[in-house]
Amino acid sequence: MGKTKTVVNESAYERSLHAAGRLWGSLALLLMLLVPAAISLYFNAWPLLAPFLKALLGVLPMYWTVGIIEVFTFVPMLGTGGSYLGFVTGNLTNLKVPAALNAMQAAGVRAGTEEGDVVSTIAIASSSIVTTLVIAVGVFLLGFLRPVLESPQLKPAFDNILPALFGALGVVFISKNPKIAAAPLLFMVALFMAAPGLSSSVSILVPVGALIAIAVARFLYKRGKLGSPGERG
Repeated sequence: MGKTKTVVNESAYERSLHAAGRLWGSLALLLMLLVPAAISLYFNAWPLLAPFLKALLGVLPMYWTVGIIEVFTFVPMLGTGGSYLGFVTGNLTNLKVPAALNAMQAAGVRAGTEEGDVVSTIAIASSSIVTTLVIAVGVFLLGFLRPVLESPQLKPAFDNILPALFGALGVVFISKNPKIAAAPLLFMVALFMAAPGLSSSVSILVPVGALIAIAVARFLYKRGKLGSPGERG
């Protein structure tokens, strides 16, 4: 008997997203590379190969590893359009993923559906536009805002923006799937209590938590412990 071939049927919407995403993603990558090349060409200042490779080897393994892990972790959350747009505009962990998840939660749609894909794409696009506008306003008003932003009274607030953001989202998603969320939550709490210095390695630890949640969900599902549709989804 011949081997069975699995055919994945893509909708016209998904095909158009892939075509646009590959085109604009390639153009964005080209522009990112052309900026340092143009600066080096204009000033005739090129990096020496040996120091360049030495510095690159120090950071390349970490960034490539994190980049690959983020693709497998965030693409199922963001969908097709949201993933293309999010990975080009960047700041996924701090901004784009929370914005997309919050928008899908508010709209009552689920990740992995065309509706969720549309909402995720709109949320990430809106987040990118707002971020650009805020940065532009901040640049023009930096002289006036700097004393306020650097004041000792506001420093604790800025130091806790990320925990507050993910804490608010965490309450929503943990309450939806407490059985699945308990294991990664307890693991991360214990890990950060034992090694507080790991708080700067969020990009690596988020996928670790996701893998723990997936493993626990599969174990509970096999044992018949996930009875509600929401927990099974």
